Amino acid sequence: MNETKLMFNLGTLKHFINNSLDISYDKNSITGFELIIPLLDASSHNTYVETVSNKADTLYRRIKECLPAMTRDAYLNYISRVSKKLKLNEKKVMLAFDYTDEDFYGDVQGFDIHGWTKKDAVTGKFKFITCSIISDEIPEKIPLISLPIRMGHYKSSVIIDCLLRIKDFVGDIELILFDRGFYDKDLMFELSKLEYPYLIFVPKHQDKQSILYPMKAGEEIAIYNEFKVNKNFSKYPGENILIFLKQIYDKKSEKNYDWVFATNVEELLLENLIRTYKKRWRIETQFRVQDEARIKCKSKDMKIRYFLFLFEQMLQTIWISFYKDESCFKEFVIAMAKMSRKWTKTTEK
Repeated sequence: MNETKLMFNLGTLKHFINNSLDISYDKNSITGFELIIPLLDASSHNTYVETVSNKADTLYRRIKECLPAMTRDAYLNYISRVSKKLKLNEKKVMLAFDYTDEDFYGDVQGFDIHGWTKKDAVTGKFKFITCSIISDEIPEKIPLISLPIRMGHYKSSVIIDCLLRIKDFVGDIELILFDRGFYDKDLMFELSKLEYPYLIFVPKHQDKQSILYPMKAGEEIAIYNEFKVNKNFSKYPGENILIFLKQIYDKKSEKNYDWVFATNVEELLLENLIRTYKKRWRIETQFRVQDEARIKCKSKDMKIRYFLFLFEQMLQTIWISFYKDESCFKEFVIAMAKMSRKWTKTTEK
């Protein structure tokens, strides 16, 4: 990999750290220049920052002193620049939302840690929601925004917030894909109100078996669906389209499945519906890629978890946008870690 290009992207990461933590050479003795090495070392070895450096306490103290919104805005600032360079704001996009989480093994407290089953000693989960580009025509399938998720959150509020923050970075939104965990009347109502096109996989307990049962294998039916949304002590009418597909053959599993989708787009072609929905799985692939740069952490503080998560996402976005064709992600992260040491030595001289 080109060393000049790697150094440029090290500078990008340094600015992300400085902007996230509100640090500068004028005010602080330790800045992103010093912190980039332990972060990349921890990322490339999938270990704790404190394992590879004596600067973990300084890093965590600076994170705790800042607002998570600063980390979010630092990431969005980079996405804005990537969007202009790749002209994403001129392209039609298909988006997907999904949750991802990180395991927690201690005493679950507060609203940032979601309780878990204690299987494999995991007592809780830190959760994040991510919106990513998954369009066929755009090779740079980048995560546009990620937000931390607290217990008791409203799906509609979080998702609309994400969409409003990224609206200037992409062109027209052709479709937004959601899995069954997002089948929510309030969300569907708000998306339609703001004219965002969606396709949601309907959970089995909500799929109206009375319609599916008499259908023949291979049959496809679309019906208009009316529903009520309770919010602000009032009821609001909503409507969408429910699409039923009976016993459709899946080549991968070699089995037949029933599929039910909810959408507000009348023009969706039934014959391409499942193929379109399966594009949502690309966001899950992105999460698996990011796991290769996972920085371990024992902290209960969501600020720290969120900063480390977005640092990993910065690495993934840089790789997808500019290195994917020349190296695998892990190779890129290791190269960045090695170059960071060479970069700091060169600069010190």
